Amino acid sequence: MSIRYSPPSPEDLRELKNRLGYTGEQMADLFGLAGNNQWRKYTGGVEPRPMSLPMLFLAGAMLNRTATVDQVFDWCRSVGAVIDPDTAGESQQ
Repeated sequence: MSIRYSPPSPEDLRELKNRLGYTGEQMADLFGLAGNNQWRKYTGGVEPRPMSLPMLFLAGAMLNRTATVDQVFDWCRSVGAVIDPDTAGESQQ
């Protein structure tokens, strides 16, 4: 099964940072980035980088280490991501 994914917008990510009350350095740590300068590449500039699903999932799992996979996906959606399983071609059981 594949997953259809659209990342949260830079505005969504800035809002998450504000909601958490984190510094740019703390956000970088949460997302597994080298530092604040790397975090800013996802939240600003002329062409911000799209946040990958593995990075977003990691952050959600780090914030709630007892969450199930589905709960982390729900968190990702609450941040602004669109995540849908692509069930085309799967057999019905």
